This record gives sequence, C-alpha cells and structure tokens, in this order.
Amino acid sequence: MQVVEIYRSVQGEGLLAGMSSVFVRTSGCNLRCWFCDTPYASWHPEGIEMGWGDVLASVLEWSDPHVVITGGEPMLQKDLPDLCLALRDHQRHITIETAGTVDLPVVCDLMSLSPKLSNSKPTAESITPNWVDLHETRRHAPRVMERLLTDYSYQLKFVVDVPADIDEIERYLQQYSNIDQTRVMLMPQATSVAEHTVKQPWLLEQCSKHQWRYCPRHQLEWYGLRRGT
Repeated sequence: MQVVEIYRSVQGEGLLAGMSSVFVRTSGCNLRCWFCDTPYASWHPEGIEMGWGDVLASVLEWSDPHVVITGGEPMLQKDLPDLCLALRDHQRHITIETAGTVDLPVVCDLMSLSPKLSNSKPTAESITPNWVDLHETRRHAPRVMERLLTDYSYQLKFVVDVPADIDEIERYLQQYSNIDQTRVMLMPQATSVAEHTVKQPWLLEQCSKHQWRYCPRHQLEWYGLRRGT
C-alpha cells in the first residue's frame, strides 16, 4: 500500500464528528479536484510502500476503536480488503472515505461517499489537459455508487461551492431510488474558517429545505489547514 501518514486525531466531518480516531491516509488518486485539500496524496502524491500488516501494526499502537481510511482514493489500494479484514478481526470500527468511483470487496462499517460534482473540474491551466478529460470521465461511476449505497451503511457528503450546485445535487440523487435523505450532507468548499462561515447560512437553509444534514468541517476550526489532522 502507498501510505502518506498514519496518525491519531479527532474526526471533523460527518456522522462521527468528534470521535477520536486513527487515520490511515493512502497516496494516489484517480481524480484531480481543483479544491483538493490534500494535494500531497493526489496532485503530487507522496508516501511510502507499506505492507498491509505493517499498516495494521501502526494502527494498533493506539487503542482507539475507530479507524478512518482516507486518501487520496483508498479504494485504489489492492491490499485494502486484507487490511480491513484484519481491522475487523481486531474489533475496529472502519470508515472508508471514497469518491465512489472505484470498487473493492472491503468490509466496512461506514462508507463515507463524497461524489464529485462538476464544480470539482480542474482547469487546463492548472494541470495537463489529459487530466482534465480523465477527471470528467472518472468522477461519476453510477454502477460503483449503486453497489456501495446498497451494500454498506453510508453517508453522502457533497462539497458545495456555490448555490447553483444544489440543483446538480438534486439531479444526482434522482438517479438512485432508495437514498436516505438524512444521510445526505452538504459540506462547504472552504480552506479557512472565514470561507466556511460565509457559506454556512445558505447551506443551512438548503439542508432544512431538503431534509439534508449540514456537514461542518470542524478540523478547520480546531487545527487549521494542516497535515496530520
């Protein structure tokens, strides 16, 4: 497995916000979202090769029952199913953070799905043109998403940048027949507390209107935008 970092922190997003957890951040991503806040795991991937057993040993150095596997895109790691089975054997609660574009037969307690909207498209000036096309081709994989929604307990976190994104989210959800609306979350695209605060009021309004959840990014408030958090 390509791993950037393994660390202990507090989950800042989603249904388990506030939960002390061990994070495994894998390296490598099949997308290039312009707003990615972990470019060291995607745009400019760092990390080292680790056997899944070594990753497990590092995780077990802490006693926290919650483990979050994130990236980059962790579902690109072929050893992920082995790691997840071993974590389950050690009674760890497993969250996998994924864009829902790649499928692997993993065991998982919470599939944290973050579908990428058209607002994630990188500009041709920021990256080689072939990556712009690859991103657009890969960012939505309906069959993969259908299976993940069907087979796992999930949360759906949409990164929202502007009010017009709401219409696209509504169209996206209409593709699936059994979405639990209380597990749909709107998360502001923000890299600072100031940006977060500006977007919060209208996002709260939209969440109330659609019976969705507002998903603050507590880690920005707690730690700022830095690694290991």
